[in-house]
Formats: sequence, structure tokens, C-alpha cells
Amino acid sequence: MEIDLVEAMEANVTDAIDDDAAGPLRRCIVTREVLPKAALVRFVVAPSGEIVPDVAERLPGRGLWVKAERAALAAAAKAHFAKAARRPVVVPPDLETRTATLLAQRCLDVIGLARRAGQAVAGFEKVRDGLTRGKVAVLLAAADGAADGRAKLKSAAAGLPTIELFGTAELSAALGRENVVHAAIGAGRLAERLIDEAARLAGLRAPQRIERTESQ
Repeated sequence: MEIDLVEAMEANVTDAIDDDAAGPLRRCIVTREVLPKAALVRFVVAPSGEIVPDVAERLPGRGLWVKAERAALAAAAKAHFAKAARRPVVVPPDLETRTATLLAQRCLDVIGLARRAGQAVAGFEKVRDGLTRGKVAVLLAAADGAADGRAKLKSAAAGLPTIELFGTAELSAALGRENVVHAAIGAGRLAERLIDEAARLAGLRAPQRIERTESQ
């Protein structure tokens, strides 16, 4: 009887993690790993039966959580969504692209919030000055910018997260100025949010585009 009770308790915990119980952990429907929500993407089944990415985690319905990796999402689309939903579902052929686009917009929105809060700087000299004074928590570099400029700032940003997921046009729009190639975000909750969102996006794009530089 004692073993049965333990097994029942564990089953209840598993069901709670699989669904949308309160708390920071969820189980990936593909890998079955229990991970922080920041490492997963939530999907729901629309009334039409279509799988919809819910990157803001606000849509009604039972959450289907998938690890933020291309392979995991591909596997979910192939079979796991229907299995987890316990019903036939429609997986849009552009689900990966749609999800990545929504995640990218969340990152850019956070960068815009940091600008309005006075926690973002742009321009090579301002970023380098911020690094020198220890005022930078996240370094941003346009993916289409010159490699030598990125390398100089990254060498001065030892140990700091460096994000190279966006082009000059995207960073410029988010920061409200032209030709932004180099930018930085100061320490705080917005920087932490950006790191989490960028990690999810990188998992669906090229993981090597977000990295931590080695201490010199």
C-alpha cells in the first residue's frame, strides 16, 4: 500500500507539471524533461484544431510545452502534439518560422523597453565606455555588422552574454535610431528577460549565435 501511495503521488505531480499548474517548471512533450518555462515554448490547440504558438503564455487551453530546440519542435510537429493533445491536430507547415518570428519580436520588444527605461545604449563608443565602467549586462551586435568591430567589443565583454541574432535594421527599429550595429543593455530584469528570450530564439535558429565569451 505504501508503494501504491508513492506512485499515485508521483503520477499526480507528473500530471501537474505536464499541464499548466502554477510554478516555474514544465515537462517537454517530446523529451519528457522537466525544465524551467524559460527553456520551453508553450503551444495550444485552437478551436479549429490548429497548433498555435503561445510565446506569451496567455492563450486559453491546455499548454503543450516543447523544449526550445528545432529538433524538439520538429518531433512535436510529427507526432507528439496529437499524442499530448489526445486528439487530431493540424500543424501549420510554417510553425517553426511562425514561432521564431514571435520569439524574435519578443526580444526586440524587450530591447525597446530597455531603451525607454534608459537602460540601453547604442554606438561603438558608448558601448565600449559602458563596458569599461562595468555598466553592461548584455552586449548586442548586429549580425550583418563588421566582424572586426564585434570582435573588439566582445574581447572587452569577457563573461558577458553576447547576442548576435538581429540585423542592423531590426536593432535600429527597436532602439529608435539609425544604423545601430553595436548596443548594450544594463543590468536589471529587462536584461535577464532578454537573455531568456534570446536563448529560446537561438534554439530555433542557430544556437551558436548566442554565446558567453571566455574570461581572459
